[in-house]
Amino acid sequence: MRLPAIELAAARLLAGHAAETVLNETTELEVLQKAREDGHLWVALADDLAVGFAHVEVIERGAVHLEELDVDPAHGRRGLGTQLVMRVCDWAAAAGFTAVTLTTFRNVPWNMPFYERLGFEVVSPAQLTSQLRAIVDDETRRGLDPLQRVVMRRSSQPTFRACAEASH
Repeated sequence: MRLPAIELAAARLLAGHAAETVLNETTELEVLQKAREDGHLWVALADDLAVGFAHVEVIERGAVHLEELDVDPAHGRRGLGTQLVMRVCDWAAAAGFTAVTLTTFRNVPWNMPFYERLGFEVVSPAQLTSQLRAIVDDETRRGLDPLQRVVMRRSSQPTFRACAEASH
């Protein structure tokens, strides 16, 4: 499976923003396999080769969490990340989830602003659910600075394209 290599290549873009130990982490293959079986994994292909992926987890009733979004830097800046995120959001809405959440870097220019452009909004620490707080705590244990991280949320509403496809 090529997904760990994509994850590692994408992580290199965060050198200087995250601990080296975090940059060398990959999602366990068993976790990705289960996500695929559960319909919680989307893969972007170029010439039948995986070049990006999105992985979600159901963390609480009514919400899914975008656990991982990675695009191979060699295929970056082509809209693949946007397509993956919007596909997740469309799926979440169609599956009856009311929100998609994620955590990202607050001060990395291509992280938080990217998600804001896609309709995600910052969740204040006071509004974190216990499940989101547990994700932040886990990231902190793994070496990510909680002051550099932000939790974001987007209400699940299908895009126009998804609505049009659903009506056919």
